[in-house]
Amino acid sequence: MALQRDGKAPSIGATVQRPLIEIDRVTKVYQTNDGPVESLKPLSFDIKQGEFMAIVGPSGCGKSTLLKMTAGLLPASSGEIRLDGKTVSGPPDNVGIVFQSSVLLAWRSVLDNVMLQIEMRHLSKAKYLPKAHDLLKLTGLQDFANTYPWQLSGGMQQRASICRALVHDPAVLLMDEPFGALDAMTREKMNLELQRIWSETGKTVLFITHSIPEAVFLGDRVLVMSERPGTIAAMYDVKLPRPRSLRMMGEPEFGALTQKIRAHFYAQGTLDA
Repeated sequence: MALQRDGKAPSIGATVQRPLIEIDRVTKVYQTNDGPVESLKPLSFDIKQGEFMAIVGPSGCGKSTLLKMTAGLLPASSGEIRLDGKTVSGPPDNVGIVFQSSVLLAWRSVLDNVMLQIEMRHLSKAKYLPKAHDLLKLTGLQDFANTYPWQLSGGMQQRASICRALVHDPAVLLMDEPFGALDAMTREKMNLELQRIWSETGKTVLFITHSIPEAVFLGDRVLVMSERPGTIAAMYDVKLPRPRSLRMMGEPEFGALTQKIRAHFYAQGTLDA
């Protein structure tokens, strides 16, 4: 798919809404002892408010680097990232992050892990404690509030980490391969769970994954990245109806889109399924 002159990937059939996240000619170059290493070529795209954007690409293409720059955890080498019209120059207050590992503290209960976000942000515990309980109920963890992480399954731990990311009511949820370490059956359940949470909360989601079917199942759009130095290979609208069921993965339209995306990696000589 050809890029426009401004470097943006055209997306056919997308409706015009206010962009909440704007990635504007962003690059990343790491300085090493062997000289500069280009991680990302100039990237430009927008994510609309309430949109679920999935990004898929081969290992080492800069997906996680892009997410960390959007979260304000890494500076861009050039270009600008704007969140709700404001330049990201450090960790924004209205962003929640979920990593591949749940990163829960073993000595704190599930509820205390969720509330850690509130403590670190110096917010009112009395104000946000009901929100924490609501999120635990939303994710089916209401009976495990006083349980410790090591007593939970991997999927339950990730649900707790999602609660922690959402408890301060951010506008944006950034997710970096959050289900990559889970077994296949648990991962499918978590895809359904995340779809439901996103639908009920209305958050804007930027979701990084190596799984093409996962990207198509969850995303409103799928951004396909090239090998390192990463750039935009294509952008696809996912026109499958919601809510999506696992049965939909066996339908021709789903298979056709996953094959179209997978062809980019065959062309590059790489494939992350």
